[in-house]
Amino acid sequence: MKAFLIGASVIFCLYSAQTSDVKKQEASIPKPDYREDTVVYGPQPPCYYSNAVSEYVRRVFQDSRGFLWFGTNSDGLALFDGYKLSYLTTSDGLSGSQVTGIMEDKQGKVWFSTNNGISRYDIAAGPGKSFRNFGEKEGLSDKSTWCIFQDSRGTIWAGTSRGLCRFNGETFEAFSLPNAQKSWIRAITEDRKGNLWFATADKGAFKFDGKNFLQLNTKDGLCSNNLTCILEDKHGYMWFGSMDNGISKYTPTGKGKKDFQTFNAQNGIGGNEVWTVYEDPKENIWFSCEGFGIYLYQNQKIYNYHEKQGLHMGAVQAFYQDKFGLMWIGGGGGLVRFTGDSFKIITREGPWDDGC
Repeated sequence: MKAFLIGASVIFCLYSAQTSDVKKQEASIPKPDYREDTVVYGPQPPCYYSNAVSEYVRRVFQDSRGFLWFGTNSDGLALFDGYKLSYLTTSDGLSGSQVTGIMEDKQGKVWFSTNNGISRYDIAAGPGKSFRNFGEKEGLSDKSTWCIFQDSRGTIWAGTSRGLCRFNGETFEAFSLPNAQKSWIRAITEDRKGNLWFATADKGAFKFDGKNFLQLNTKDGLCSNNLTCILEDKHGYMWFGSMDNGISKYTPTGKGKKDFQTFNAQNGIGGNEVWTVYEDPKENIWFSCEGFGIYLYQNQKIYNYHEKQGLHMGAVQAFYQDKFGLMWIGGGGGLVRFTGDSFKIITREGPWDDGC
């Protein structure tokens, strides 16, 4: 085992797949006097461990065929088809090397948002024809895209760094949010009532019922206007993660600021930068916190998993539970699988076949 010192941070570089036993503890983490912020989204150190799937895994998704897709920060797509791991990059037709979003449409085609537009992948099209790409010439407000989503009506939406776009079946077209036409759209979701929600980087959140918009921001009690992610949980609560003030739990039926419960560096978690939130089938809420690993919200209590609990990953951007019930975690340093009892580092060689 070797250690790389980065500012005040110590990052372990592990040279083989490793399993760490989990020691769950209720979070009670004091805010540090300072924190090294250089290890965030860009290039990572040479390795956290050898032969990583990628130095930074941003997204994880399992399609209807059971294939696992891993969107990376610089290596395009890693694909595990049940037998082997392979890569799809710009040389194969993918629009960009940084993959920020993955979804499968109702026809079984897989869509990817990237730093250079949107790619649609059709495995049935054959070699050389699998990708169709969409950029500014095809109607996107900007080539830098951050999320891709299909709603229950079949409409596909894309969030770019300069506004929201909607797919008309052939090309994309701009779709304006009130007073946020050029806002950076980081996340899109749909609630149980069919309302669409959009997270912006400067104007908070917008709810769209098909006709009217409702904006939520800090004046209403939202943690921040600089949002990164949105989730509706199975109880109907909305969760909003932010770049600079933690995460808010929102009661949509309420009528005031008390409808928001915020967890941040002053209230329950180690920091303020939350990039992803996820609900597992047991109705547990998971979210990341930059520099502090991940948090579990369970039965109205918060638990932390980081180095002391066996997770050697401070910067997390992806959670995904596959059809076998295994939780995949992606972030700075690559890919980890959580079995409920341990965190297992996954390299390009796996292990892939122990129950997945």
